[in-house]
Order: sequence, then C-alpha cells, then structure tokens
Amino acid sequence: MLKKGKNNLLNYNNAKYELKEITEPNLFRDIFPYTSIPVISFDNEIVPTNLPDKFWITDTTFRDGQQARPPYTVKQTIELFKLLHKLGGKNGVIKQSEFFLYSEKDKEAVTKCLELGYQYPEITGWIRAVKSDLQLVKEMGLKETGILTSASDYHIFLKLKKTRAEALEDYLSIVKEAINNGIIPRCHFEDITRADFDGFVLPFAEKLMELSEKNNIPVKIRACDTMGYGVPYVEAALPRSVPKIIYSLNKKVGVPSEYLEWHGHNDFFKGLINATTAWLYGCAGANGTLLGFGERTGNTNIEGLIIDYISFTNDFNGIDTTVITEIAEYYKKELNVQIPKNAPFIGSEFNITRAGIHADGILKNEEIYNIFDTTKLLNRPIDVLINDKSGVAGIAVWINKYFKLKEKINKRHPGILKIYDEIMKQYEAKRTTDFSNEEMEELVKKHIPELFNNK
Repeated sequence: MLKKGKNNLLNYNNAKYELKEITEPNLFRDIFPYTSIPVISFDNEIVPTNLPDKFWITDTTFRDGQQARPPYTVKQTIELFKLLHKLGGKNGVIKQSEFFLYSEKDKEAVTKCLELGYQYPEITGWIRAVKSDLQLVKEMGLKETGILTSASDYHIFLKLKKTRAEALEDYLSIVKEAINNGIIPRCHFEDITRADFDGFVLPFAEKLMELSEKNNIPVKIRACDTMGYGVPYVEAALPRSVPKIIYSLNKKVGVPSEYLEWHGHNDFFKGLINATTAWLYGCAGANGTLLGFGERTGNTNIEGLIIDYISFTNDFNGIDTTVITEIAEYYKKELNVQIPKNAPFIGSEFNITRAGIHADGILKNEEIYNIFDTTKLLNRPIDVLINDKSGVAGIAVWINKYFKLKEKINKRHPGILKIYDEIMKQYEAKRTTDFSNEEMEELVKKHIPELFNNK
C-alpha cells in the first residue's frame, strides 16, 4: 500500500523488490545500440521535484580527477585541498573529499591533509569491494569510504564475469564488513544509467537500507553515471532519466536524501545539469572535481556546482566565490594547465567582449553585458579586447579600464577616433589578430598622450 509523505509525495513503504536472476545480460540494446548514438526513450511519466532541505557538494578531485591527467604531487594535493576548504567555507558546502589509498604517495597526501584539522571537506576513501582494500581505510583511520559496487549487467556479466546474485552477495559482504568495523559504507552504483532498476538496482538498494536500519548506521548510495548517459528530462524513461533514478531510490526503497549522492560524467555535455537535476529531485550530494577533470570528458565541475548552489539557495552559506579565480590561477601557474579561454568563470576571456555593440552597452552600464558583478564575486573585472569589431566604444572601454579613469573618457573623443582609424587600417591590410595591451598603449601615447603621462 502506498503512503503519502512530505509534499503529498507517494512513498512505496511496503513495496518489496526481488533480485531478478537472468542467464544473459540485459544490455538495453534498444537504447544502447553501440553502433549508433544512444537513444533517449520517453515514457512521459512525471515524478515530482523534491529539493532536500539541506544539500551539498562532494569532491573527487584526488580520485576520479586524477584518472585523466598526471597525478598530483603531495604538495599540490595539499594546496588544492586548502583551496577546496576555503571555497566551500566553514559550513561545509563542500562536505567531503574522496582519496585513493593505494600508493605510499596517496597515503602521505591523506595524512598531510588530515593534519590540517579541517572539519570540511571530510576526507573519505575509495576502495574495490574486497576486504583487503577495507584494511587500508582502517589503517588511515577514515570514518567513511566509497565502495565500488557496479550495478549494470555490462559490468556484472561482461567485466566481473558473475551472476547478479553472486555480485550482490559479494557487495553485501564487504558492506557488512565495513559496518562491523564502524566505517560508513558508500556504495558506488557504477554505470547506473545502463542498469536494470527493477531487476538489480532497487533490490540491492533495499537490502542496503535494511542493513542501515538494523545496524543504526548510514549506508550511502552514490548513483554513478559512469558513461555520461544520464539525461535531466523528467519525461525520459529509466535507466537514463536522472529525475526517475533519484526518485526511485528515494521514494520506492526509502533511501534518505542525505544518503544519496550523484556522480556524473560529461560525455554528452550534461555533467553539470544532471548533477543539479539530482539535487532537484531529492539527492543531497552532488559530486564533482576541480575544473571538471576526470576520466574521458571529465566530471561535473565544482565551480559550476558552487554557482548553482548559490542560485538554488540564494545563500552563500560561507562560500568564497573569489577562490574560484585562485583555483584557476593555481592550475595555470603551478600545474601548467591550459584552460580554454572561454570556459565559464575560469577562462581568461569568459567576461571579455570584442563586440563594439556590447562595449557600447558596457560604457553606459556594465550590468547590461556582464553576467553578474564579476569584480566582486570572482575578482575578475569585465574587460574588452580590441579588434576590427570593437568600434570606438570598445576602445573607450579599454582605455577607461586600463588607465583606471575616474572621469570616464567618451567614445567621441578626437583621440579615440584617431586610434580607431589606425586600427581599422591595419585590418584593411589583412591583419587577423587582436591588439595587445602594449600596442594599445603606444596608440594612446600617440593620440591621447595626457592619459599616458598620468598613468
């Protein structure tokens, strides 16, 4: 019998889901033909939104984030961990950070980060579903660990070479072992967006909740969109619909929102929107990495999650958004990372315009063409680059900013008109590059020397 709970939502309190043992894997070939683009199927059934009262961000920069780039040194890990702490603030908007535990370097990094004494992010581990790995968690003194518990038949049959029953038995065994050692298990339902919900995902989740209730300890579930197949459309069908994935776990088998976490990849450009959709439908934790680094196309980017968290809550809750710029600078200067110039919030040109019509608006009021006060929130003033599309307005904006003029120069100033003429002559002569600051300085010195002399 269904019961109605908070917000008149249906709770499937008495439903029971039995493992469906099969002899051949269910690969959903109608959805994942492999030789063509995956199909987004729709059942047009609607599930309600259910944003948790409290939700947060979790980090996997030092685990999944290292699987597509050179590994961080211990020193780099410590510095980035400090920045995560500073970004998420004392209230723990970035609640946890996940680490590998296998190498001596991994262990040293964990030890050094633990010595910082931060409450947030809490350091957690990541292990395979084997007891020898659990020993590593015990040795490091961690209170929680992620456990790889692959959910799709692609993994159970084709990789692990097991039946569903065998996989389930192995997973439950390591979960029980973690509980017996006082360690909170976080089961990573790998490849959940290709998994059989009624036949494996829900029966497994239900047994985990039984263990949680019996032992009075949280047993968490990370819904892992391992291949980026998830879609944010509520009308879409399982196993690809993020709303229905979270709703099914939360309402059909009673996984509390605070026990749920979303981990997504960006293979189909949906990394960020899927994570925020998971929040919206009842998942408290959204997992990501700094700059979105992760296997293949990467993970959900934490800087995007931070901005969306503030948008959802209308509350900074201790977040320091200017740290986003510090993080970008650290990656560029210390790690030699080439960040795309147009990357939102962190690219060198994310709030720069070359268009004269935009520059004209900026001259009147920068709010017209700036997404928010980027000077205040990201320590990144709006800027312009000069080319053949910038016009006299662009030149005026560049001069006002570069020379930090309190009395703004007008775009109709005779000197600006002369600078514009010289710029356009170069483009008429087949120039194709932007003007550098040094080149603009020379033009100002030539045509508006009083500004240069006062600089």
